[in-house]
Amino acid sequence: MLEITVETERGERHVRMSAGELAGLVGRIGGDGDRFLVVQRIPDLPDQFAQVWHEAGGDYTLEYRDGAADRHYEARIDRPEDVSAALTGWAGRTDGWEAGPAWSLLEMDPAPEVPPLDLDDDERDTLENRLREVLAGGYTTRDELAELAEDYLVTEDRRPVSRQQAAALADRLWLERVEEQTRWQGETDPERLTRAFTALDDAGITAREHFSCCRHCGQSEIGAEARPGARGYVYFHTQCTDSAATGHGLPLHYGGFDDSAGTTVAVGREIVAALEAAGLHTEWDEDPARVISVTPLDWRRRLVG
Repeated sequence: MLEITVETERGERHVRMSAGELAGLVGRIGGDGDRFLVVQRIPDLPDQFAQVWHEAGGDYTLEYRDGAADRHYEARIDRPEDVSAALTGWAGRTDGWEAGPAWSLLEMDPAPEVPPLDLDDDERDTLENRLREVLAGGYTTRDELAELAEDYLVTEDRRPVSRQQAAALADRLWLERVEEQTRWQGETDPERLTRAFTALDDAGITAREHFSCCRHCGQSEIGAEARPGARGYVYFHTQCTDSAATGHGLPLHYGGFDDSAGTTVAVGREIVAALEAAGLHTEWDEDPARVISVTPLDWRRRLVG
């Protein structure tokens, strides 16, 4: 699998995909409302991306940026398989991947200088602490983090952080977290959780991570996520993520789609078995009215972006 995210003009977002799947997306684009792809490596890093534009009947325009506006390149390519090969090489940092296309350096305006934040120490600490909490949760993107940075201190009559300042702050803290996670070794507990949730979803229990803002919304929305034949569900919402990231364990909400206590208990047992098979410890007394708690938990979720 390629360690990339791909966003399409249709609004789709694909996280990790095979070279063949990427080639399928490249071959698909060209029609109205489906003319471009934006590709980012995992984890996303500022000013590092590739993108391709194509309209039916014309060449493909392939671009990549390598860390700054003065390292932004473009090539015109006529065959989709050559575009796919270049993107696959870029994604994997394959030696000599850029040797095929005829690249030209694009003239791009340099990024404007960003003025320093005009915040007192308490405001700065409040803002940075909240951004670090969200980063520790591990589900945010750089754009979402910048949006939070811009809006978090807003009051009725004051917007102390501009969009440019927010992006600069978000990127600085993002890169700190990326550097931190390079020192993590092996599979982490959140990755074990994802492995268990994938197995449950495949077995007919709809499993969603970081799903909805609260239990009320989660309960009302989880049914729409279910595939035909799903027997039950399990999820945790964003407040649960905050709990896990701050060392308080992860509460899981679950149930049967027939709303019976018997099905809920049976689903709960399957969830516990899957989590323990993945190497996680749970606390649950088989009471269908009580959450399943995953604890202790070392919450180190690697950023994607």
